[in-house]
Amino acid sequence: MEQIVQEELDNDMKRQIATEMLKSQAFDNFLATKFVTVKRYGGEGAESMMAFFLEFLNSSARADVQEVVFGMPHRGRLNLLTGMLQFPPAQIFRKLKGMSEFPEMVKASGDVLSHFTSSVDLKIGDKTLHVTLLPGPSHLEAVNPVSMGKTRGRQQSFKEGGYSPESSSQWSDKVLNIQIHGDAAFTGQGVNQETLEISQVPNFEIGGTIHLVVNNQLGFTTPADRGRSSRYCTDLAKMILSPVIHVNGDFPEMVVRATRLACEYQRHFRKDVFVDLNCYRQWGHNELDDPTFTNPAIYSIIQSRRSVPDIYSDSLVEEGVMTKEDVDVIVAEYTSWLNNILKTSDSYIPQETFLRKHWAGIHQADSAITVWDTGVELDILRYVGKRSVTYPEKFNIHPHLLKTHVNARLNKISTGTNIDWASAEALALGSLLYQGFDVRISGQDVGRGTFSHRHVMLVDQKTNEMYIPLNDLIEGQKGYLEVANSILSEEAVLAFEYGMSIENPNRLVMWEAQFGDFFNGAQIPIDTYVTSGETKWMICSGLVMLLPHGYDGAGPEHSSCRLERFLQQSDSNESKPDGDDVNIHISNPTTPAQYFHLLRKQVLQNYRKPLIIVSPKILLRDPCATSDLADMGPQTTYMPVIGDEVKEADKVQRVIFVTGKHYYALDKHRKASDLRDVAIVRLEGLSPFPTLYLQQEVAKYRNAKIFIWSQEEHQNMGAWSFVRPRFENLIGKRLKYAGRRPLATPAVGIGLLHRKEAEEVIMQPFSVR
Repeated sequence: MEQIVQEELDNDMKRQIATEMLKSQAFDNFLATKFVTVKRYGGEGAESMMAFFLEFLNSSARADVQEVVFGMPHRGRLNLLTGMLQFPPAQIFRKLKGMSEFPEMVKASGDVLSHFTSSVDLKIGDKTLHVTLLPGPSHLEAVNPVSMGKTRGRQQSFKEGGYSPESSSQWSDKVLNIQIHGDAAFTGQGVNQETLEISQVPNFEIGGTIHLVVNNQLGFTTPADRGRSSRYCTDLAKMILSPVIHVNGDFPEMVVRATRLACEYQRHFRKDVFVDLNCYRQWGHNELDDPTFTNPAIYSIIQSRRSVPDIYSDSLVEEGVMTKEDVDVIVAEYTSWLNNILKTSDSYIPQETFLRKHWAGIHQADSAITVWDTGVELDILRYVGKRSVTYPEKFNIHPHLLKTHVNARLNKISTGTNIDWASAEALALGSLLYQGFDVRISGQDVGRGTFSHRHVMLVDQKTNEMYIPLNDLIEGQKGYLEVANSILSEEAVLAFEYGMSIENPNRLVMWEAQFGDFFNGAQIPIDTYVTSGETKWMICSGLVMLLPHGYDGAGPEHSSCRLERFLQQSDSNESKPDGDDVNIHISNPTTPAQYFHLLRKQVLQNYRKPLIIVSPKILLRDPCATSDLADMGPQTTYMPVIGDEVKEADKVQRVIFVTGKHYYALDKHRKASDLRDVAIVRLEGLSPFPTLYLQQEVAKYRNAKIFIWSQEEHQNMGAWSFVRPRFENLIGKRLKYAGRRPLATPAVGIGLLHRKEAEEVIMQPFSVR
């Protein structure tokens, strides 16, 4: 085994260590004095983590790293921000006084102090290192896969990191990921197992993360021997054979040595490595909590100790490296600086640090709905469609795919008719790639698709070689499609994709659930990042979530993407017309052309919003749910509402409003029964609520007496509770309900009962009075 010999720490480095720890301690003391009731989650007891950060940043600069992406929880966050990351303390003081962290005109609700984020250029010697500290929500460890996704996205922005499984091992030397953990959270949160599991998977690899576990030997208030089953809090690292360097936080110089070793290991092997910093927490879970309630023995020892910064600085005084006056000056000057900033903090104007650099040109969405021309020249669509199923001459394609995928698509493209869902998707992605945009689609078996419809990645039947036709559109192609077949996980994978999406606005990032129901495995990143990231932190995302949905008799967990949950999280106002500035866009499209336009609009519009697409299952191959190529041609666009084509609108007595695939069942029954006084209007978009479009549709039916909302979901699910008050307040019409009765599960699991319900939900809207 190679022996690594480290140089002795020189006196200058020792003084830097002491200075950073003393400043961290002074900052905590300052806040404790000036803001007595604040929960600051300070660094007391773990100040030697500042020695880790100091050496980590220095080592990164020495290794010519250009960018560092931090994932970090609460503890010590403000200390790092105001210290080494040069975050303005005035912004923290303003927040503590109840003021906003954003300029006045910014539409944002903000977040708590301990979630603050930062993006800064640091000058380290003659090197410049850009550091991004991502916002960390209160769900500890949720930030970790986000930081990995952001890192891979940045590597690819540098044109490093790889796109295909064959090239994904081309590690970036320029971008480095670091994750900070708490001991109990690292052990207890399952997202860490998922995150480590994707760390060496093709299309997710980032060339190794450096981990620091701040080992407080407590979880909330539970001691370690009662808070986990493993011996060490870092034992999870064994699953990927990652080395763990244990170091005593009472010895900051040893922390620096451990950090150097970790950095050298990551640079050499491009693998994850852990530093386990054994320390303690001076106070309880927060500064207002009494830890002696549950841990009297250990806290009798902790409260009798002198602090690590004081002990270390005294040792340097004894060595003659510093004088007592040097120490006093560091603390006095830093405290005085903080005092002066506090006095002027009321007049401090927060800076706009968002939508800069490669996000320039992206804006917050307007309060008015904008129509975007997302159509494409037909010749380009024909070319892309043909290339999407073209493969090398000696490639051994599956014979079934040759007939049902390749030849079938070529025929559809040739005739310009019967374009199905998968073909429309290929045309949307291919046209974006043709224009130079990058695309990434991720999820379980997304290359072929859960329902074996996509086949954007072909596999040679003899060699097992994978081939992506859309990456071979034109010579010198700038846009690339990354197909990331993920591990069987939702939380870490979706969080990773969110991290990818916040890196580059010119990359379409899509995540597909195996079944829409399974998104609930990713509820934490959905709640804390996807639906709230912009309003909390002014971090925009154009992430697309594809959630297969449909009551087709598959029973609970295979029927519903829980549309009602996403609608509940939408900030669409029920008392005023909504524009594009809602927090998330939600669509339940009924045609492949609508899906085509939604995907293209996601990149071509001048703002970024997460897009939830209630995607189909049986409609993937339903001949009723097809489009013509002309529906995607020039001057075509996405339609939030698709009106009916009844010839005599004034004779319509009953108007049925519906969303998604349920429309086709209702239309089939109407035609079979020759009901000419019934109109069926499709809400393709739900958030933002298409008020103006619906008002125009309702105005057509001036003699209609009955207005009905029909859905196949149960009454306590689906869109009913969302659309009802908006129809009454914005459209001026009272809706009657037609659909399944309330139920505890998303769908019944008894075949006979399902068929009975399926018949009822089709008949009800035509008979309800």
